[in-house]
Amino acid sequence: MSELFYDAAPNATRVAPERPRPRTYPAKPAEVTLFGTCVVDLFFPEAGLDAIRLLEREGIRVHFPDEQSCCGQPAWTSGYVNEAREVARAQLNLLDNGLPVVVPSGSCAGMFRQHYREVFAEEPDTLKRVEDLAERTFELTEFLLHVCKVDWQDLGQPTQIALHTSCSARREMNTHLHARELLGKLANVERLDHDHESECCGFGGTFSVRMPEVSGAMVLDKTRSLRESGAAEMVTADGGCLLNINGSLEKQKQTFRGRHLASFLWERVSGEVKS
Repeated sequence: MSELFYDAAPNATRVAPERPRPRTYPAKPAEVTLFGTCVVDLFFPEAGLDAIRLLEREGIRVHFPDEQSCCGQPAWTSGYVNEAREVARAQLNLLDNGLPVVVPSGSCAGMFRQHYREVFAEEPDTLKRVEDLAERTFELTEFLLHVCKVDWQDLGQPTQIALHTSCSARREMNTHLHARELLGKLANVERLDHDHESECCGFGGTFSVRMPEVSGAMVLDKTRSLRESGAAEMVTADGGCLLNINGSLEKQKQTFRGRHLASFLWERVSGEVKS
């Protein structure tokens, strides 16, 4: 749903959802850039710090440019092409350093890998830089799994969790597969399936603002499925979905909650239990 433009601007274009682009994974680098995403920065800063801790644990030096902001996805999926292009150009300039870019959000990583090609389709010179950024962009769990090849000892207590992966992250980055495999490496964690895992939580960026009644119904289905799974908590790699799902649970006066996968992983491998 979030992959289709709404008619918010005269020059808006409708595009079909992308599938993940095949890739060959490099050896583990000495340095990376973390693109923290605006939602993590504003609402879940501890998850961004935990992502850095996970990377540093693997012996990687992490750069975090202070000037980074939004990837441009909200404007792009709402049809504001020119505005999205300017936001995207600022990030492209900032990340044009040759380092791998690790993103604790599959949907934002998908924006870099998939949609910047469309954003700059009429700028051939810029497209060369876009392709370079795409090849250097990795969602966090993908990077830990396939580039760092982590082999962790689970220091946490036995628990059962439910996984949520954003719909765009599933389609564009295979984030659900990476997260499942990474969680499978934790000996004391049991992932419980729920029948709405592949369905949108109703956030969809500006979709939740434009169509609040539909969005609200969707997140009710999602939260009901999560609670009925029997899991102790939900984990997700996307801050927007986390914000939407936890907001709905709070409104329902439910005690069940979700948290960012980066924080969950850090707790398991560090042994630090946060209050």
